[in-house]
Amino acid sequence: MESLYGTPEIICFCKNCVISNQRPRSTIEFKHTSSDKKQTMGFDENGICDACKYSQVKANLIDWKLRESKLIELLDKYRKNNGQYDVVVPGSGGKDSAFTSHILKYKYGMNPLTVTWAPHLYTDIGWKNFTNWSHIGGHDNLLFTPNGKLHRHLTRLAFLNLLHPFQPFIVGQRIIGPLLAAKHGISLVMYGENQAEYGNDPNENFDPTMDQKFFTEGNPLEMKLGGISIKDIIKSSEFTLQDFSPYIPPSAEFLEKQKVVVHYLGYYLEWDPQECYYYAVENTGFEANTERTPGTYSKYSSIDDKIDMFHYYTTYIKFGIGRATYDASQEIRNGKITREEGVHLVNKYDAEFPEKYFKDFLEYIDIDREKFIETVDNARSPHLWEKVNNEWKLRYKVSNKNHFDS
Repeated sequence: MESLYGTPEIICFCKNCVISNQRPRSTIEFKHTSSDKKQTMGFDENGICDACKYSQVKANLIDWKLRESKLIELLDKYRKNNGQYDVVVPGSGGKDSAFTSHILKYKYGMNPLTVTWAPHLYTDIGWKNFTNWSHIGGHDNLLFTPNGKLHRHLTRLAFLNLLHPFQPFIVGQRIIGPLLAAKHGISLVMYGENQAEYGNDPNENFDPTMDQKFFTEGNPLEMKLGGISIKDIIKSSEFTLQDFSPYIPPSAEFLEKQKVVVHYLGYYLEWDPQECYYYAVENTGFEANTERTPGTYSKYSSIDDKIDMFHYYTTYIKFGIGRATYDASQEIRNGKITREEGVHLVNKYDAEFPEKYFKDFLEYIDIDREKFIETVDNARSPHLWEKVNNEWKLRYKVSNKNHFDS
């Protein structure tokens, strides 16, 4: 049956965690036991996903004391003793960026400038944690808020064309660190963990720097945002190329000329999201939400933006992978919960609709409920979804039996 997004038509789940082979950007071939057709899915021949395999590498094969010594060597190279900033830490003041900036400043003696690409719509707890990052955590911060009119337009396009409302935000969030570092004469940028840890190209886990492929050359007018080139957006709107400046990645050549390098702290220190949370609570005034996030059981991860939960809801529609799947998978790998518990949590929460901020989301991207439903239903891949008694149901769900069961 047809897959709309190039994911494997045969659906299976990791035997160790609860992620499926539908997760995008997987790269390793795996042969299904009932077919000789190879499927690109990031699983090995034993049905274990790349992220779970790397978690074992982290636990057993990496000398973390040696990695920390390499971190200190790196920081000493860029350390300034004249009162100037010597490292940029991008983030929102969430648990991960709060951990990164605080430990760099108070354990390793760096002078970080924290920079933030503003959320679409701050939540109350998100704004509180952001301000606590400076007021309690003790950091200087630059809050960058992109052209709101353009950002709303791009978010709308991304939802309607890609069912990916977070795409423009992700682009801006990823380049704001290098851009502002170059502007302020700071050579080192430090992000938290590398997303490769969760199932992207596993080879990236063994490189401490951000993939240079992201910093592309070429005509910026051909860059696509929301599924449409900047050139075509300009043709059909009042926006100019200058309006898109914060979204256009700097070239690798430009960063090299400016002597800007981008590293991941998770390469040097053993990264554990739960431990980051405990550290941030103790040291930066970070607070979990008073209620769990719709679509999952967690109260402390990605809680600063009202649009964030619609990002995860759309991954559930396109790939059958919701927020609870992502949360449970990493907690299984880190030994916080069992796979059996993860299966229960996924089946209980993954399909939950984020009703709380639905009205805000519709108003933000200027569509009505009917258009939302139409767009979502058109994005359901036939190999994942079927209608039963006029209700959409996933054809396959994770279970405790084995990773091929429906």
